[in-house]
Amino acid sequence: MLKTLFLQAPSFDGFDGGAGSRYQAKREIRSFWYPTWLAQPAALVPGSRLLDAPAEGMTIEQALDIAACYDLVIIHTSTPSFPGDVRFVELLKQRDPALLAGMVGARVAVDPDSALQASRAIDFVAREEFDYTCLDVARGLALADIAGISFRDRGGCIRHNPPRTIIEDMDALPFVAPVYKRDLDIRNYFIGYLNYPYVSLYTGRGCRSRCTFCLWPQTVGGHRYRTRSAANVLAEVRWIKENMPEVKEIMFDDDTFTDLRPRAEEIARGLGALGVTWSCNAKANVPYSTLKIMKENGLRLLLVGYESGDNQILVNIKKGLRTDIARRFADDCHALGITVHGTFILGLPGETHETIAKSIEFAKEINPHTIQVSLAAPYPGTRLHAQAVENGWIADGKTIHLVNDSGVQLAALSYPHLSREEIYHGVETFYRSFYFRPSKIWEIVSEMLHSWDMTQRRLREGVEFFRFLRAHGASHS
Repeated sequence: MLKTLFLQAPSFDGFDGGAGSRYQAKREIRSFWYPTWLAQPAALVPGSRLLDAPAEGMTIEQALDIAACYDLVIIHTSTPSFPGDVRFVELLKQRDPALLAGMVGARVAVDPDSALQASRAIDFVAREEFDYTCLDVARGLALADIAGISFRDRGGCIRHNPPRTIIEDMDALPFVAPVYKRDLDIRNYFIGYLNYPYVSLYTGRGCRSRCTFCLWPQTVGGHRYRTRSAANVLAEVRWIKENMPEVKEIMFDDDTFTDLRPRAEEIARGLGALGVTWSCNAKANVPYSTLKIMKENGLRLLLVGYESGDNQILVNIKKGLRTDIARRFADDCHALGITVHGTFILGLPGETHETIAKSIEFAKEINPHTIQVSLAAPYPGTRLHAQAVENGWIADGKTIHLVNDSGVQLAALSYPHLSREEIYHGVETFYRSFYFRPSKIWEIVSEMLHSWDMTQRRLREGVEFFRFLRAHGASHS
């Protein structure tokens, strides 16, 4: 077995752009998701280590010193982080040319040719789901014999092996929580709307929705929702409760945990019996009856992708949802006392000045507790990217800049009636309009008055948020 390091490579300060993060950019408030996509193969490979350099605040030199002690280094990369990740691999190979270096993630899965052509330092890239692919490489199998990889042979030619079969038995995968406990400092993982410290897990992979912008289902996970059994999920939660007692909240990070309602209700009842506080992603169409069962069994918060307040944009992106359904869902959550973190995207196909204003008013109307406003990102491999190429919405032809040189998200799309600059500056307008209302300010102040811990947290977040607004308003390149 090769001595294996699974690595989230050093990047911009505060940049959460690779293993597990949907929002591949520097955040408004410094925060990190767990590198779950790397933790899963790390759990499969005996003697391996998971290193999350950005969350640890590591320099390139510090990470190179650690990585140089391994036979195999596997880096999770993304479209925004790829150039920096390539440079890191090249530095690593300068130290030890015999070291085997590979990359995983959506960026290399959709275009393995260009990934390998970017540098001869990259020995292989894994396509599709890469858990067992990584295990095969770590076992020392010849690259030519491993399904699901593209590699450079001894003659320098790029070879593409047959695809790897998608994982059907999700219960066969080992728990990731023991890897978190062994290799990560959970105090590094902070998300503003989750109780701290938290842990995030997947209870399944894939998403039945067809949203044109969403990266993972179109590149790695697929559109079929393959799930772990309720018993298996509850067993890992029980392990966390017994071995990581400091954890105050568990976040189920499946794209749409609530898609299979009977299963969601079964897991909820099990969580209620365990007495844990939990949160999950949800589509804004969960019926009241299911919401009530989840709330009665420890659910605290739902992370909901509303995307837009305009129905035509929701049709354009194949969201499979209307604003009237989302309004009813929001009313149900308010009635049940379920906290909602709502996410919105500016610059989707059909966006105009009017629809941006409409989304802002919609957000104020349904009033989630907190929001995140992102810019439409045409990731390669998504339908949105194909549309952008077909319609000339991507600036500068072939070059797509999703973040600037500080890791801050950029508006990559522009339309004849709406420029990149106008879309970009719509973000701070959205935030200011939503948060700087007397009712929302009072809501936040009231929350702080009930808890000194929350007061300290909100003050810190407030400083970071105002710094973000000031920097965002001053730059778009």
